[in-house]
Amino acid sequence: MTIKATTNGSSKSIARELLRIPVLVAALGYMVDMYDLFLFSINRVASLKSLHISGEKLLANGIMLLNLQMAGMLIGGIFWGIMGDKKGRLSVLFGSILIYSIANIGNGFVTTVSQYAVLRFIAGFGLAGELGAGITLVTEILPKERRGYGTTLVATMGIMGALLAYLVSHLFDWRPAFFIGGGLGLILMLLRVRVFESGMFIRLKEKNIKRGDVLKLFNNKTRLLKYLNSILIGIPIWFVIGILFTFSPEFGQAMSLDQPVDAGKAVMLGFAAQVLGNLTSGFLSQYLQSRKKVILLFILSSFSLVLVCLLVPIHSTLLFYLLCACLGFCCGYWTLFITVAAELFGSDLRATVATTVPNFVRGSVIPLTMLFALAKSHVGIIHGALAVGVVSFTMAIVALIFLEETFKKDINFVEDQ
Repeated sequence: MTIKATTNGSSKSIARELLRIPVLVAALGYMVDMYDLFLFSINRVASLKSLHISGEKLLANGIMLLNLQMAGMLIGGIFWGIMGDKKGRLSVLFGSILIYSIANIGNGFVTTVSQYAVLRFIAGFGLAGELGAGITLVTEILPKERRGYGTTLVATMGIMGALLAYLVSHLFDWRPAFFIGGGLGLILMLLRVRVFESGMFIRLKEKNIKRGDVLKLFNNKTRLLKYLNSILIGIPIWFVIGILFTFSPEFGQAMSLDQPVDAGKAVMLGFAAQVLGNLTSGFLSQYLQSRKKVILLFILSSFSLVLVCLLVPIHSTLLFYLLCACLGFCCGYWTLFITVAAELFGSDLRATVATTVPNFVRGSVIPLTMLFALAKSHVGIIHGALAVGVVSFTMAIVALIFLEETFKKDINFVEDQ
């Protein structure tokens, strides 16, 4: 009876921690972030066709817009990360959502590809601050034994945003869908008025310690390698999302599937499964008390499914969708990947790292799609994707080997000068 009471009390305590306003607002922010990010993937073809783009130009313009969006996230990640350490986690949560919301509403009014391109870049810049600032805030306000649950909630709500994008895109045309995203962002700004700043950041600020010094990431070899490895372990996720999911209609055609592939459905199934993957990896990490073991398990599982998808003859669209769902589940270590990035570095650099690392991973879509396009021109779309996938997964596994375990790491520290 005593054990049961203790267990119930612990569960209630965890629930109370996760229902705190800062945790919920960070989670909702990432939901809005992912809503926009994948709304474009879902509506890529429909929106470009309405702008009178067709044929081969659909793929070329789609890659261009995706890369501009990711370029915005790369630049925004650096800017918002430094701002998060210098000015505070909340300043980023407010500023990023405002820029994103305005750009998203503007996306609904575009009449040319050039306008679309500019606004996708601006939207990417705004979106870049949400995840890192939210994860930093959550890791700093929750006890170290429970911060894994908090980051799992944030990442899982983000994936729900992708599912919401799929639902909205089927209920509304692509223009109203962008308006809805912008409106959600503005509503979220009102909720953030009640959010308080991280106590860890406030104490750090009072000590007048130099914060957000991005040069610290490059003036120490050990710190630099740790930073690069943090990025590399997440790249396979965006190989799957940015190439296999986004261009699933083209892969379906190359595989001669019995029916055309709907990119929106592929994304929806993948991210529905990723919700389960995030929950599974997060709770499994808490059970095993290890981040690295679970990340390795998910990377190896994902790589195995990529090999099946690209090498085993598939002719059924239904089976292809099933593989997308399985791949989505195995990409569910996104939660742990973000958590590790936040836990590895001191409070004076945590927002910079937690914001730039996931955005550099998202931005890896740029070299990945360039490499994919190059390989595709020589060996075809299937083997081109396979070559890029092998490189992505190999780098991730090697990087993970050299990273330290962070499960019970005390994060109340600052980096050496």
